[in-house]
Amino acid sequence: MSEIVIFAPSPVLTVTVEDHPDGPDVHFHAGGQGVWQARMIRRIGADVTLCSVLSGESGRMLRHLLDDEGINVVAVEREARGGAYVHDRRGGERVKIVETGGAPISRHDLDELYGVTLREGIRADLVVLSGPAGEDTLPADVYRRLAADIRTAERPVIVDLAGDRLTAALAGGVTVAKVSDEELLADGRVRENSTDQVIAAMRRLKAEGAATVIVTRADKPFLVLTDEALSEVTPPKMEIADTSGAGDSLTAGVAATLASGGTIEEAVMVGAAAGALNVTRHGLGTGDSEAIDAMRDLVTTRTLGDEVDDAVSLSPDQLAGQVQESSDGEP
Repeated sequence: MSEIVIFAPSPVLTVTVEDHPDGPDVHFHAGGQGVWQARMIRRIGADVTLCSVLSGESGRMLRHLLDDEGINVVAVEREARGGAYVHDRRGGERVKIVETGGAPISRHDLDELYGVTLREGIRADLVVLSGPAGEDTLPADVYRRLAADIRTAERPVIVDLAGDRLTAALAGGVTVAKVSDEELLADGRVRENSTDQVIAAMRRLKAEGAATVIVTRADKPFLVLTDEALSEVTPPKMEIADTSGAGDSLTAGVAATLASGGTIEEAVMVGAAAGALNVTRHGLGTGDSEAIDAMRDLVTTRTLGDEVDDAVSLSPDQLAGQVQESSDGEP
């Protein structure tokens, strides 16, 4: 069985209130981007290790919850305010009551976390770098350093990031970069979410250091740019229970498939199926491998025609010029 390591610096304790015939029902789970990815990776059939900082009371609860799910955790433990949220879903939709990313990670704890992530990552088949719960949890440059150091050991690196963290990871070099068109817009990498603008941004992301770029577009087909092709991938349309965590399930499907030796084309198909299955459920990062296998047959892909030459056949000078335009605020 393949082994995947996820850098999940600050998992969160999630508290969700739901309706029940006997009164409000309160659920406690481990959450956060890396946890949701780990949960789906396990469902698909790979072993997974989280490298995290567990803080205070919420961290102690998270340790037990993650152990109960069979997710291996290599943690730096500290006494500090941990990340957590409380959501009320009694009306059918998620209503945020309280959300906190927890206290920033100190330099000493970050050094320890970096070390254990390198140790575990070098032993693994693939490493996923996921984002923290809070914006100020750790410096963005950590992602550049981790991406570069793990790839020195010739391990694939997948990132599901945005903003300064994505830019930093690209500078270190990554195997796959996954981002949404809304994140590209928020980051100023596109002026609008048109297909042409998104494809241009994908070219720049590739020039900055991603071997493959995946851009999700809400209910539209998502786009994949590799060295060989620019493709449009259409997952099956499902009745939506909750869209939260669908992108993380897509990332998990890609990671699990690549770690087991699959091609990027196979990985994208599995990721699309995992993301589509996730929206049919209220649990984030949940599903089962047989359902994903069945839904994989419903995923369709097509190579985009004239855009391929524009996207993958640029000279180094042209690519460098596009990166410079992006850094100057011209998406």
